[in-house]
Amino acid sequence: QVQLVESGGGSVQTGGSLRLSCAASGVTSRSYYMGWFRQPPGKEREGVAVIYPSSTSTFYADSMKGRFTISQDNANEMLYLQMNSLKPEDTAMYYCAAAVRYHGGSPLKNEAYDYWGQGTQVTVSS
Repeated sequence: QVQLVESGGGSVQTGGSLRLSCAASGVTSRSYYMGWFRQPPGKEREGVAVIYPSSTSTFYADSMKGRFTISQDNANEMLYLQMNSLKPEDTAMYYCAAAVRYHGGSPLKNEAYDYWGQGTQVTVSS
């Protein structure tokens, strides 16, 4: 059974850091790729970062490059997102997701994933 559970969200001030974790049971070993998404208040969910477990290659949305780092621990079925230099516009619900098959198109798109977690809230104050 696949289960994705995010943790590590919270409230920080501008310039602060947070490390999000995703316990990804039943899916890490068979994922084509895994990713982090976020949904700011009143906006659509958007892709943040992607990692390919077989190669550890990573891919980021432009606005996150240099500030966010996605990583994995396959042995413990964990996915992480290190977020530095946080800005108020980073305030959102953050989700981890897994794709067990290749959907085509960009892996930063919602439709590229098969499984989703429930999310963890990140709030950045100015």
